[in-house]
Amino acid sequence: MDLLETYRRSVAEFADRVPLVAPGQWSAPTPCADWDVRTLVNHVVGEDRWSVALLAGRTIAEVGDRYDGDQLGADPVEAARDAAAQAELAATRPGVRDATVHLSAGDTPAEEYLRQLIAEHLVHGWDLAVAIGADPKLDAEAVAECARWFAGEVDAYRNNGLVRAEVDVPTEADEQDRLIAAFGRDPDWAP
Repeated sequence: MDLLETYRRSVAEFADRVPLVAPGQWSAPTPCADWDVRTLVNHVVGEDRWSVALLAGRTIAEVGDRYDGDQLGADPVEAARDAAAQAELAATRPGVRDATVHLSAGDTPAEEYLRQLIAEHLVHGWDLAVAIGADPKLDAEAVAECARWFAGEVDAYRNNGLVRAEVDVPTEADEQDRLIAAFGRDPDWAP
């Protein structure tokens, strides 16, 4: 599957789950031990907002603290939709795939950054779904693409403390469960 199509699907899948959050679920726990549902959604919305600036060539210093704190305001659903739409526009701008993105870890090819964002949206989309009791099934093609990429990145992610230790899953586990487990989450997690 094309990288941008995979990216679009992962962003849409996350954004489509946000309206499923019931009013009383914003403070519900998630598989991210220190985050409730609102914090999780805020994190992804913040990442989407950051991606617009970074894909436009801005540095972290230029962006500053603009996306610190609450990004959801009084309407988290609209904030998530808007951030997702802006992120998709930024990612599909002509020439962006050949650009360099200035991340805290150093200059990174835009295509690599987009793969990181795909993982962010898929894994946190799963986190959100299981936290609110929604269907956690992810786009199978996006999962396969993300799993191929992450197989080459998992050691770097673990060595830098970006993911927890892999969770053991049965040998017959499907590709989604194996991906979720590789990111340090128990596919059977429930609140």
